[in-house]
Amino acid sequence: MSEYRSGFAALIGRPNAGKSTFLNQVLGQKIAIMSDKPQTTRNKIQAVHTQTDGQIIFVDTPGVHKPKHQLGEYMVKTALDSLSEVDLALFFIDVSEPFGRGEQFILDALQAVKTPVFLIMNKIDKIHPDRILERIEEYRHYGTFAEIFPISALRDQNVEPLLEHIYKYLPEGPQYYPEEQITDHPERFIMAEFIREKVLGHTHDEIPHSIAVIIDEVLERENQKTYVQATIVVERQSQKGIIIGRNGSMLKAIGQEARKDIHALLGTDVYLELWVKVQKDWRNKSHFLHEQGYSDKE
Repeated sequence: MSEYRSGFAALIGRPNAGKSTFLNQVLGQKIAIMSDKPQTTRNKIQAVHTQTDGQIIFVDTPGVHKPKHQLGEYMVKTALDSLSEVDLALFFIDVSEPFGRGEQFILDALQAVKTPVFLIMNKIDKIHPDRILERIEEYRHYGTFAEIFPISALRDQNVEPLLEHIYKYLPEGPQYYPEEQITDHPERFIMAEFIREKVLGHTHDEIPHSIAVIIDEVLERENQKTYVQATIVVERQSQKGIIIGRNGSMLKAIGQEARKDIHALLGTDVYLELWVKVQKDWRNKSHFLHEQGYSDKE
């Protein structure tokens, strides 16, 4: 009988390196939100991959960036702190983007950890195959990696071999989560993230990092429909107008798209009611950040 291997793997990288796409691909179900805008991931997303002889608990960290407010500082600290708590670090890069100060910042942080580091060269579908070897050689000059894996999380290229190698690096250990569980986040958190994703997708640069989503109420109705009430929090009155849109058109579109994802998550019909509220400068208010789960305390 083969030994059971289990452990924790942190995903780290600049914003938009494709970490959330990778997680959703591995799980075969959407739990992490995706956007072409930076700083999409704010909390550590625990995602669980289980097979007959092992289990990987993925910790998806916020994209590392230069912080401009308390929320940004929390996000970077969360990302870097997670490296000391795991069995393996997966450093994601967008292989179609040139090496920059962001990658150097992460590599410097990785020097201080004893955890094995995999370099995950994501988005190989965006470059010519001949360039992949060039990028591998380039990164070999920047750091020492236990493994280097070119993948396309979006196209599911080389993802399965990567999983096999991750399992080889994990210690012998217990099954931490039941086989059917794919995340430790409550459904309310995932619902709020789905709504935030739709706001990110519909709004311009002045909005994305200024919003939070609070699930106010979830009620199961007798007619097999789930009633969800949520509030989108913004920092300025002008942002409230943008999200509501002309005659409520923007808020309606956000609600319709989010409802589909929530329906897929819960497996029931969903009635989603959205409100928009102004909370000035919330990203720099410690008490509000703590209420939303952003805290330095574990």
